[in-house]
Amino acid sequence: MFWSAMALGETRASFLPEVAEQLFRDIQKSQEETSQIPDDLLIALKFVFGPCALQALDLVDQRSVTRLSSPSGRKAFQVMGGSGRLYTCFVSCHYCPCPAFAYTVLRRNEGPLCKHILAVYLCQAIGVTQQESVSDEQMSTLLSGTTVS
Repeated sequence: MFWSAMALGETRASFLPEVAEQLFRDIQKSQEETSQIPDDLLIALKFVFGPCALQALDLVDQRSVTRLSSPSGRKAFQVMGGSGRLYTCFVSCHYCPCPAFAYTVLRRNEGPLCKHILAVYLCQAIGVTQQESVSDEQMSTLLSGTTVS
């Protein structure tokens, strides 16, 4: 199954409710069987995740999610936000550096995630994540949050 096959134990089990986990499994199954996400699952996605669901689907449609992997096995995701800013998301620890994650998720506890992390999960479920290899040095720079000039 998709979730058990995720590398390095990347899981949402401790972060998202079981209903969200099941929704991702249903989306993956539907995508595998019909290459589509039926309306009832889209409605459920909107119900569970609120307004960020539509924004995340837009990011998926725009192919804005890239999975980065390094020779040492480290993984991260980069999501091009609607504003053109690139966010490095870590699903293994359920983190995005965007302002919405800091304010809506961490500070106000209004939802389990931001549109960027939801887009990552959706791209993984439907198999449309872009893949990019980076050096261990590049990954270390990404993980440390520093910029290279």
